[in-house]
Amino acid sequence: MLFSLPLGILVAWVLARRRFPGKILLDGLVHLPLVLPPVAVGYLLLLTMGRHGGIGGWLYQNFGLSFVFNWKGAALASAVMAFPLMVRAMRLSFESVDRGIEAAAASLGAPPFDVFLRVTLPLSMPGIVAGIILGFARSLSEFGATITFAANIPGQTRTLPVALYGVTQTAGGDAEALRLCLISIALALLTLVASDLLARRLEKGLKG
Repeated sequence: MLFSLPLGILVAWVLARRRFPGKILLDGLVHLPLVLPPVAVGYLLLLTMGRHGGIGGWLYQNFGLSFVFNWKGAALASAVMAFPLMVRAMRLSFESVDRGIEAAAASLGAPPFDVFLRVTLPLSMPGIVAGIILGFARSLSEFGATITFAANIPGQTRTLPVALYGVTQTAGGDAEALRLCLISIALALLTLVASDLLARRLEKGLKG
């Protein structure tokens, strides 16, 4: 989430505020992980970010950086699957900002980047925080893309959903499966409640 946050803010702002040829295509590409099977997303990551892929091969040859079958791959797969939810929440928040306030700041001599940092970004903060937490919650539940791209390696790529799947395939693993399931439910509820509470607090702070 930390590494995808700057890109998420940029993409959300572009989709909310800019008109350009291909905007519909960009919007579709951003939301594609929501409608594609997660296993298909993981396979596409293998093709592009694997050691013999276009991007992954270049990174490995020039920087020795490998994503496939390690914790970096699990993080990347989770980030890709969570990205649409994060961008959508941020985009709605950017669209709700009163452009008259931005215009007033610009009329007082503020450069466009300062207007964004001092006006647009603070006013959009409830949606940004909500997007971060929802994206984090989606990352916690990611399974298909992770197991396809990063596999199920204990101590490296075994995430909570992957571990849950593993114990359901093991004889006598019912108790452990139930424990992991309850942990998943608790984490999901905590993140959703935290998202709502933080968004409300930030909104009250802006109004106050």
